[in-house]
Order: sequence, then C-alpha cells, then structure tokens
Amino acid sequence: MCGIAGIVSHQNVNQELYDALTVLQHRGQDAAGIVTCEKGRFYLRKDNGLTRDVFSADQMVKLRGNMGIAHVRYPTAGCSSSAEAQPFYVNSPFGLTLAHNGNLTNMEALKKQLFLEDQRHLNTDSDSEILLNIFAHELQQLGKLRLDVDDVFRAVSAVHKRCRGAYAVVVMIAGFGVLAFRDPNGIRPLVFGERKTAQGSDYMVASENVALNGLDFDLIRDIDPGEAVFIEAKGGLHTKQCAEFVNHCPCIFEYVYFARPDSTIDDISVYKARLRMGEKLADKILREWPDNDIDVVIPIPDTSRISALQMAFRLKVKFREGFMKNRYIGRTFIMPGQQMRKKSVKQKLNAIDLEFEGKNVLLVDDSIVRGTTSEQIIQMARDAGAKKVYFASAAPPVRYPNVYGIDMPAVEELIAHNRTDEEVGVAIGADKIFYQDLEDLIDAVQKGNSKIKHFDTSCFSRDYITGDIDDAYLERINKLRNDDAQAECNADNFIIDIQNAD
Repeated sequence: MCGIAGIVSHQNVNQELYDALTVLQHRGQDAAGIVTCEKGRFYLRKDNGLTRDVFSADQMVKLRGNMGIAHVRYPTAGCSSSAEAQPFYVNSPFGLTLAHNGNLTNMEALKKQLFLEDQRHLNTDSDSEILLNIFAHELQQLGKLRLDVDDVFRAVSAVHKRCRGAYAVVVMIAGFGVLAFRDPNGIRPLVFGERKTAQGSDYMVASENVALNGLDFDLIRDIDPGEAVFIEAKGGLHTKQCAEFVNHCPCIFEYVYFARPDSTIDDISVYKARLRMGEKLADKILREWPDNDIDVVIPIPDTSRISALQMAFRLKVKFREGFMKNRYIGRTFIMPGQQMRKKSVKQKLNAIDLEFEGKNVLLVDDSIVRGTTSEQIIQMARDAGAKKVYFASAAPPVRYPNVYGIDMPAVEELIAHNRTDEEVGVAIGADKIFYQDLEDLIDAVQKGNSKIKHFDTSCFSRDYITGDIDDAYLERINKLRNDDAQAECNADNFIIDIQNAD
C-alpha cells in the first residue's frame, strides 16, 4: 500500500507536496519521494524513511517548479530498498516520472515483453518501474515530436490493455503536465480536486481526499475506474474514460484498516463504514451470546476505535481507553520482518491497569492478520489484571494473500489460514473470539454507496476479481513474502538484478 499525490499550481509546489505526504504517511512508512518540474527539467529527492526524515530544508529549496508528484511507500513484496523508492524516471520519450499505488499481477510477463519486444531496461524489481516503461513505450509508439492530450489518453488506453492488477498512478511529463489514472476495476483509490486562486485554478490528485482538504483544495470527485485525468502545465483540465470494460471493485480493506477515518473513498465515508462495522459485530455477539458477561469494551488503537465505540453503545456496556499508544512507533502491520513487529508492539502500547483489573474485557481490533500483535496484547491485558479477555475483529478472518497492493504475509503466516475461528482464539490466548461475517462487512461498506455492487474481498474469500490468479501465482508470491525472504531481501538490497532473456 502506498500514497500518491500530484499538483499543478500557479506557485511552487514543493511545500504542498511535502504536506500532502505527511497527511498520507499512514499509507507507507518505508520511503518517500518528491519530483518537481521547472522549465522542462525535473528535480528529484527520494530515499528510505519517513517524509520528515527524507527531506531537509536545503533539499526542499532545490525542488523547484509549479508542478510535481510525490509518493510514500511500503514494500509490497517485502523488500525495503532505497533503489525502489519512488517516483521513478525515464528520459525517453519526452521525460517521464511516475508514482504508483497498487500491484501488477502480470508483472513477469510484462518484464519479458519489455526486454524482448520493447527493448527497455529495468533496473529494479518494482512493478512501478514496469508500469512507467509500459507507458513510455506506448507514448513512443505514437512517433510524435510534440504531444497533445489525446496522445496521452491513447497511451493510457494501451496501458489498460497490457497491464492487469491494481494501479492508481500519477505521471508527470516534462514541461507538459500531470496525468492520473486508475485501473479498470478501481481497486486502489484516487481523487482529484480544484483550488481557485486569483491567477486561475490549481489542481491536485491524491490517494485520499484528506490530502486535498489539508491544502484547501475542493474535492471534484473520485477518478472513475479506467478513467484518466490530465492537467496541463498551464492549468487546463481534461478527463477521459480510457478502458473498454470497467468493473468497479474497490478494495474493502481500505475501509477496514488503511484509509484515514476522515477520508471518503468512492463516495463512502470511511468513518461511517467503521461505525456500521461496529454495529454489525455487536449484533452478532448479541445473537450468539445474549447473556454475555462483558464489563467493558476497549479498542486497540487506533484504527478500531470507531468500531469499538459503536459496539459498546450497541452492547450497552462501558467504553474505555485501556491502552496508551506511543505515537512515534509506526504501524506494525506494515513493518518488514517478524522480529521488528514483535519488538514494536511492546514499545507501542502500554496498558492502563485500572481499566483491566478484575474485569471481563472485550478487546476490539480492525483485523487479525498474523496474530502476533493480538496474542501480545491479550497477554498485556491479563498482566494488567483482566479476569477474562474476549477478542473481536471488525473484519472477517484473513485467510488468503492480497495480490493487489497490500503486502499480506505468506499464507502459512496468516493465523486464520486452515484454522477455525475457535482455533484462532486458542492460538492468540483469548477466552472467546468474534469475527465479522463477510456479508456484514460488505453491507456495512456498501450502505455508503449502493451503486458499487462488488468489492475486492480476496484476502477473506479467495475471490480474485482480475481472474488471473492461480495456485502457481500464489505460490510464487508466497516465496517472496515470507519473513525469511524479507530478511534476505533487506540484507541484499543494494544488488542490482540484471534482466536476461530467460
């Protein structure tokens, strides 16, 4: 999962792109990058680390120009390398730089095509670099010395025909403008907005509308699945549907965990969706355990707080904050390596003993992935004096990998894989466990926008909406994502893999 932004303005955009990345930091903490353009020349700064650590005042001054794009990253194949920090750049044709959120599912086939047919060189294992080179090749195939907007849209149409998977993309073309487009399934989010000034309209695209709000841009709308938006360097805005077939299936995990609660994605309020998740889960508990002995509902900060609050209201029990969070520790789900995740849980949360002592506690989390965090938190609750510890997940059991841009671990590291709900409860040390039903999760999200008929629920259901995922593909990513592979990758991340014809 990553965060992207792009701005075309009547003033320098370096500070505003930086501010956008700080708002989108929750989408990736592995690397950050900004590239701006002035008089046809790119100015780029990117590196591993948080936004605040990657950019110094001296570096910010060098990012000159009235248009630019930006990116925050976490590694979707488990490899943390500064070589794969974005945006990526190619000089031909015209000078292009790209930032991408998502994951291409036909990456291996595209690699071979690029090398054998398009004769383009790849310097990383990133599918974002593949996407950039596909787009660059399609522009070059037009054989024109000077681009117009229709040329750009034709290249996007060609990208849709070649690329499969999830992609929300921003591209900057030197001296010409900023392009944004979304895959035909609309799996990953992307919005655009306008800010009126005395000089004319400024435009911005971003993964979430909260980035627009913070910079006083008014949301125009979500970019539709398969649609492209082009903003000329001089400020003209153009939109076009570039895909022959679209099937809107946004990722439901955005609403469960990744997106900020104050975001609205595809006209669905993330905040209200999480309230409804809490209602649905509370109703399930009341159905299955009407004579429950829950004394207090305690959220595991931060993502589950909204659902937990609504659960307590529905269950008619107290809601209390039982854990204090160290704000300077990142999100453990997206940290590379099991040892780092285990260590960070202890550093991140501290229990307030008086909220646990002698009570039957219902802990609420947004989801259970590996179970490592859940097990440690349950033990923390017992150590703080809890009499009984029950556990509720606002999402269904995560039993399968996500292949569309969320770095779910290897399947054998998913605690719910090949386990019943009760077996998961025993494994994490809970006295009782409650999972959200998938139908209830879909209903909780879909109620915000009934026009969306389908969601990507693959990590819960194994229903991969692109239709190109088989056991061989899952086994291949399984080898890339297990913790041993991550450790080897991160220790070896300075090696450049030279492509060959095999």
